[in-house]
Amino acid sequence: MSPSTVLVTGVSRFFGGNLAARLAADPSIERVLGVDTVPPSGELQRRMGRVEFVRADIRNPLIAKVISTAKVDTVVHAAVSANPREAGGRGTMKEMNVIGTMQLLAACQQSMGVSRLVVKSTSAVYGTGPRDPALFTEENEPKAESSSGYAKDSVEIEGYVRGFARRRDDVDVTILRFANFIGPRIETVLTRYFALPLVPTVLGYDARLQLLHEEDALAVLQRAVSQRLPGVFNVGGDGVLLLSQAIRRAGRIPVPVPEPGVSAVARLFRNARLVDFSPEQTRFLNFGRVLDTAKLRTEFGFSPRWTTAQAFEDYVRGRVRRPTIDPERVAAVERGVLDLAAQLR
Repeated sequence: MSPSTVLVTGVSRFFGGNLAARLAADPSIERVLGVDTVPPSGELQRRMGRVEFVRADIRNPLIAKVISTAKVDTVVHAAVSANPREAGGRGTMKEMNVIGTMQLLAACQQSMGVSRLVVKSTSAVYGTGPRDPALFTEENEPKAESSSGYAKDSVEIEGYVRGFARRRDDVDVTILRFANFIGPRIETVLTRYFALPLVPTVLGYDARLQLLHEEDALAVLQRAVSQRLPGVFNVGGDGVLLLSQAIRRAGRIPVPVPEPGVSAVARLFRNARLVDFSPEQTRFLNFGRVLDTAKLRTEFGFSPRWTTAQAFEDYVRGRVRRPTIDPERVAAVERGVLDLAAQLR
């Protein structure tokens, strides 16, 4: 049964805005509300069509009034941020992610009209390390490897969502644990990383990467909204790429950095505003992470259109249409990375 009124959080960002646009194009859905603290860009607003934008902060209890007044029956939580710089700092990011989720869940719990909740989560909840299984299944327990960061936030968020599901067993709750996104339009830490002319890697490591095309991610979110598919699902493209293979396919030059110098290189890139590396992202580029997506196919009924390799190729082809990074910043970082690598050697 199709939902009647859908509320999507985070509509000023890529997934929230583009998902809202897809839902608005579905005539079986009566209303689509898009919530964010800032309006979407002009281009995204045009694409969203009949979506009703509501300027609201999900950290504020007033979000409950928005849900009740509009008689929302389906909530899509797509507002979790992975980038501290874009969010205004780590403290603000944690507030938006964790406190915002808590307030949103409290609002859903108060509303007897809400019957479906879809949460955009991440495979980062599994962590990454040398003793990881070859494939993570949904039965693997989420873990937080650090005291802060996007992975830690996501583990907490999933815990609150499970608590909500126990209290409101009449609500269908779907948690989607996405692999790292890639594509010609989306901008993430990973897409900026592969856009660097000289790509720093950790000497002695070659991570296995599983990627998901941006269009497949949107299709999964749309299916989760239109169908009743409660549960936890891993979402990723078929196959893997080694980090070294991806760098070659992107036409970039790898710069192996001894492990003791990795944190200094990460700070260098962060200060130059090229790539905002976090500790968990650095570990990911050491070890990688691969998901078992059998449940996605058998129970969720979805097979990604793009494999990992095809998704990465589409990103490489589309990169020529993207704005380039400031050459002066790139040159400064190149010099810094090469100097640091020479010193460590």
